[in-house]
Amino acid sequence: MSPPLLKLGAVLSTMAMISNWMSQTLPSLVRLNTTRIITSDTLTQISPKEGWQVYSSAQDPDGRCICTVVAPEQNLCSRDAKSRQLRQLLEKVQNMSQSIEVLNLRTQRDFQYVLKMETQMKGLKAKFRQIEDDRKTLMTKHFQELKEKMDELLPLIPVLEQYKTDAKLITQFKEEIRNLSTVLTGIQEEIGAYDYEELHQRVLSLETRLRDCMKKLTCGKLMKITGPITVKISGTRFGAWMTDPLASEKNNRVWYMDSYTNNKIVREYKSIADFISGAESRTYNLPFKWAGTNHVVYNGSLYFNKYQSNIIIKYSFDTGRVLAQRSLEYAGFHNVYPYTWGGFSDIDLMADEIGLWAVYATNQNAGNIVISQLNQDTLEVLKSWSTGYPKRSAGESFMICGTLYVTNSHLTGAKVYYSYSTKTSTYEYTDIPFHNQYFHISMLDYNARDRALYAWNNGHQVLFNVTLFHVIKTEDDT
Repeated sequence: MSPPLLKLGAVLSTMAMISNWMSQTLPSLVRLNTTRIITSDTLTQISPKEGWQVYSSAQDPDGRCICTVVAPEQNLCSRDAKSRQLRQLLEKVQNMSQSIEVLNLRTQRDFQYVLKMETQMKGLKAKFRQIEDDRKTLMTKHFQELKEKMDELLPLIPVLEQYKTDAKLITQFKEEIRNLSTVLTGIQEEIGAYDYEELHQRVLSLETRLRDCMKKLTCGKLMKITGPITVKISGTRFGAWMTDPLASEKNNRVWYMDSYTNNKIVREYKSIADFISGAESRTYNLPFKWAGTNHVVYNGSLYFNKYQSNIIIKYSFDTGRVLAQRSLEYAGFHNVYPYTWGGFSDIDLMADEIGLWAVYATNQNAGNIVISQLNQDTLEVLKSWSTGYPKRSAGESFMICGTLYVTNSHLTGAKVYYSYSTKTSTYEYTDIPFHNQYFHISMLDYNARDRALYAWNNGHQVLFNVTLFHVIKTEDDT
């Protein structure tokens, strides 16, 4: 292959690699004109010039992050169509050249064999003529043997002539291919095929920017909930199951806590597969009974509400000991301010990309929801936000990126109805439906690592996928 074709081949190989990566990471590119963000009462236009707009979600049970990117406006190469046609033509010529070369080698080998046979035939023919002249002096038997050999060789004469014709034709093919490659190389240079070096660098730059963008996708706004995926059917009508959002990728342990009270047994499974098959790896006997189903595993420890109290317990799975406990001041407990389904669900412990949280209600806030950020080591309240949403009217709630999302019911027809941002101390009413397949949800918690909601739905352990919206500023936009 000539140097221009080598260069183009390297670029195409790299582009194929980038295309493959993008097809796995970016399942669909939406239109590049504008994107509409739906709020409670208005549609806001966002131009792609503002930055990368990314919708991200975990769309399979393994929790892999899938992103859809709306890219800023780019100046694209206007000659891509001609260049693509040229590349396709060059590839066809190259394939034809290789096929002809194989045919040529095979034909030349057979041709040499036939030439050798031709020499033998000529010698044999001369001998035969001599034998014809002297046949009277030879024995009839010898004459007959030579006659038979001659008859066997006679059909090879037209074959020899055909091989001579094919050899000439192949020689012509090789010359035409050589001329065509020269012409195509000239055309390639005329239309600026060497600009693909620049395009190559632009593609590599885009890949780098997208990877940097992906690293920033820690927080976003909830746009949609899909599912559920039913993982298992087990236990009573109420319970909790969870994984650790801070665990490593290789650590996929599952913890299972059946019932909302009168229980101290936590079952551990090494993986989702073991959880489904029921292969327990370990059982923990907690020092206290828990209240409700709103526990959370975070950085190797279990955080739960001690039964008949507003005390929060931090229990280490590694040591089997209580590492910390603290009373959540003024928090209602023991069905004073539960979710709509009851079950001593007064205090809801949860975690997101920012850290550890407690959601509860107090008399001081007239039974409305209070959000408190906790120190994961000491359980000290770092900061609190008082909302205006009644805790008893909430079906369930969960935190994503410092925003509390509240459902309006635990029954059929439930939807995310209200959200409160701790970043801006503002709220809005939302309308994000999700499918309550088994009619009664008693636990709904977000896992930042899996980008999914874990739920206990009437004795079914299920997963919901969430789609978040991000706007990422790039260096070119500053």
